[in-house]
Amino acid sequence: MDQKLRNGIALSLIPQIILVKWLGHNPEWVEQYYSMGLYPKISGFFRFLFGWIPFSLGEIIYTLLIFSAIYYCYWQRRQIKSKPFIFLKNAAMVFAVFYFTFHLLWGLNYYRQPIAQNLAIRDSITKVEVLEFTKSLISKTNAIQFKITGDTAAIVQIPYEREAIFDKTIKGFGNLEKQYPFLKYQRPSIKKSMYSTFSTYLGIGGYLNPFTNEAQVNALIPLFRFPVVVGHEVGHQVGYSAENETNFIGYLVTLKNEDPYFQYSAYAFALSHCLIAIARSDESEFDQLYAQLNDGVKKNYRELNAFYAQYENPIEPLFQSAFNTFLKANNQADGVQSYGKVVNLMVGYHTKYPI
Repeated sequence: MDQKLRNGIALSLIPQIILVKWLGHNPEWVEQYYSMGLYPKISGFFRFLFGWIPFSLGEIIYTLLIFSAIYYCYWQRRQIKSKPFIFLKNAAMVFAVFYFTFHLLWGLNYYRQPIAQNLAIRDSITKVEVLEFTKSLISKTNAIQFKITGDTAAIVQIPYEREAIFDKTIKGFGNLEKQYPFLKYQRPSIKKSMYSTFSTYLGIGGYLNPFTNEAQVNALIPLFRFPVVVGHEVGHQVGYSAENETNFIGYLVTLKNEDPYFQYSAYAFALSHCLIAIARSDESEFDQLYAQLNDGVKKNYRELNAFYAQYENPIEPLFQSAFNTFLKANNQADGVQSYGKVVNLMVGYHTKYPI
């Protein structure tokens, strides 16, 4: 490649960053022209192109790129050491291409209007509202757990294969679209991650590949939590990037499903986030509320905790720190803490639509 062209591509990173930051101050423009305009066409094309493939093409591409980078750095190590400026310039060129492609294909969704605005709900809540909502969730979760098992002490075992959960989630989005057209989901592309074990060690439940628009889901996650995680990743595919918003989408599409196992998954998910929020400010209140849960519900929570405990390792905190930095760099000021902000959306939504 011509040296002038390399330099031009590398230097394009500066105006790209300025443009993205400018767009961040114009969410209405991003919403109208990108998130609801260009993005659905781009994402639909890639899901049409790759959705039928039974494995994740994106993960294969990632693997090849990583090994290629390692191979290049190893065999070119002497040249890199002797001419570091040229290496840095080439790295800047590659990053400029990555930055442009990432934002064009998906990343600008970080700067769209908040989902609370599209739902016409508020996302600022009080502690009293969280407590009242949590009490309602305890009642709902206990009731559906007993409806499914007929025994308050029995753990809920979802009887579906993971592919069936994919199909039920897709149908759930079809139903949700009737009430909220902006959550329309076409040309599905949901796949079990080939790196599920590795993902679990890093604390990853799933992720969207922004370059192929494939939703990869950790296939090892306990089944009672799996439907919400699938819904979360599809939430990324329909154009929402903020983790609290996709958590809410995953909750809502699972809750609206007619299947009682899905409804249990949704209620248990919402309840766990509310209980965590309460525990942070008042442990005695948490203890009183947790004591009201059916033993079967507690067993499901212990199942989830035990699952993650067996994969604890010193690398996960480092990855979470890096991911925290990534989120903050992409318009999520709360970083990984934004996942827990789903409580605000759930309380706001159910203030308008009581459970």
